[in-house]
Amino acid sequence: MDQPAPTVPSPGTGTPAPRLRDRLTIPVLASGGILMAVMQTVVVPLLPDLPRVTGASAATVSWTVTATLLAGAVLTPVLGRAGDMYGKRRVLTAALALMTVGSVLCALSSDIGVLIAARALQGAAASVVPLSISILRDELPPERRGSAVALMSSTVGIGAALGLPLAALVVQYADWHTMFWLTSALGALGVAATWWAVRESPVREPGRFDVLGALGLAAGLVCLLLGVSQGGTWGWGSARVLGLFLGAAAVLALWWWQQLRTATPLVDLRLVTRPRVGLSHVAALLTGFAFYANSLVTAQLVQAPRATGYGLGLSIVATGLCLLPGGVTMLLFSPVSARISATRGPRITLALGAAVIACGYALRIADSRDLWMIILGATVVATGTTLAYSALPTLILRAVPAAQTASANGVNVLMRTIGQAVSSAAVAAVLVHHSSPLGGVPVPTLHGYQLAFAMAGAIALAACAAALAIPGDGPAGGTRCARGTTRGTRDEAMEGA
Repeated sequence: MDQPAPTVPSPGTGTPAPRLRDRLTIPVLASGGILMAVMQTVVVPLLPDLPRVTGASAATVSWTVTATLLAGAVLTPVLGRAGDMYGKRRVLTAALALMTVGSVLCALSSDIGVLIAARALQGAAASVVPLSISILRDELPPERRGSAVALMSSTVGIGAALGLPLAALVVQYADWHTMFWLTSALGALGVAATWWAVRESPVREPGRFDVLGALGLAAGLVCLLLGVSQGGTWGWGSARVLGLFLGAAAVLALWWWQQLRTATPLVDLRLVTRPRVGLSHVAALLTGFAFYANSLVTAQLVQAPRATGYGLGLSIVATGLCLLPGGVTMLLFSPVSARISATRGPRITLALGAAVIACGYALRIADSRDLWMIILGATVVATGTTLAYSALPTLILRAVPAAQTASANGVNVLMRTIGQAVSSAAVAAVLVHHSSPLGGVPVPTLHGYQLAFAMAGAIALAACAAALAIPGDGPAGGTRCARGTTRGTRDEAMEGA
């Protein structure tokens, strides 16, 4: 195993600079994950006003969200693979830099075309979490690795909970460009801090980058996610949507065939089809679905007019504050998740987290009228999400060779993203189908919200079943693949995992 850099005093100062950098590695990586999640959510409070300030239609404005989703889904596995081959810190810094450039473009322009392109650049930041987790595996000793990985996984929820109220406050009391200038400054600081505090991992997997595989995966994912995200607008039975789904199936089938016949594939499908890896990806897909419904439905529910009989008529700022306890809970429970994984194994932590998510939705179904019960139910779901999201990368780290951790975790994050996209479409379909007119405008009924909660809870139980089906593993000290495992010895190392 590669030894960490010696912590000797710097010449003329007597200060152990490398040791300071080591202490800052986890905070710097975690702050990058939080910033990535904040960047993804800051545009949400702007959506109602963007048609007015840009002169674009509401359908066009929605692409400021869709572009980030598509770019993130495509670039996460691609950048993960690039990190394994060319250096994880190098690719991580590039992803943060692209995110920052996108934020600067948003701050400089009100043109909807520029905003959509800039938001697509920000989608590159979706790879920050899997790359950071891979760096933590390579650089930290085993006794610190579990809690650090759990914290890194939780940054997605923490950043989302912080980003919504922060953006709402800025939009309410300042020009909306100010928000992007603020995130630009934070992004530039994150790039500099990452380059200074994070050492480049020596673990690499040599080979040629699979350009054809990257293009094929990109085309297939764009067709799939574009159909899912626009199905409600274009019509699920429309020729465009059906054509996208058929195109996705054909392209991804050809991509799968190509990956199995490539010497250095973008995604090692033989590794993916192993039960410990494949079932972890299935659980990630289902957990992403269940998690996303929480914030999506809660935001709409508490902002519904009081005339509905259940709505609270809250502002977007108050709505963000309702989700804030969930973000704080995710921060507090990440070390708890690591402790459970160390003693009982990550698959038990994942199953427990999914079960807790289902319990949270049961609370939402029982009472969705009182604000304190809404906050309690949302916080319980966030707690379960913390346990599940913290366990998923640990499962992946134990099941794949060290030289493939970034790409494998990238695929796992991709599965969460697909789950979130499907969740958004499914929840929208349920709420549209169960609406009643209020002042001439269709508004979802309370029964519709309860059905959405029931659907998300059932998916969470399916995630629990998938977690329990994963072949058993021991606590943190169990068997792992050796660092630096080469492609030629991967199968032997995997049998030991």
